[in-house]
Amino acid sequence: MPFLRFKGFQKDFITSVSPDIIQEFSKLTGVVPEKVKIELLLIEQLNNSPLSLEILMFPREQEMHDRIVQALYDLLHAHGFGDVHIFFILLSPHLYYKEGQPLKTIQSESMSIT
Repeated sequence: MPFLRFKGFQKDFITSVSPDIIQEFSKLTGVVPEKVKIELLLIEQLNNSPLSLEILMFPREQEMHDRIVQALYDLLHAHGFGDVHIFFILLSPHLYYKEGQPLKTIQSESMSIT
């Protein structure tokens, strides 16, 4: 379920590196690759906005966040993008809804059923 949203990048570039990004993110977090979502936000820059990568996910330990950023920064830097701003938007499982129910409730119910 994590979303990696790129802003200011070219579609061809993000498409070409998406498999590497998904593999690295999955390896670091333990999230299965099929759950990692890559998005390219098409925006109109009104001033000098930097390239950025927003990572929407549930909170992890600080060290995990640091490792994720370092790995993704290294990958982007290797392709000539050393000035990318990377930041997290942390989601709450109590405020993330699927099928009209908070994810935390769905997880709890499925655990009690099994």
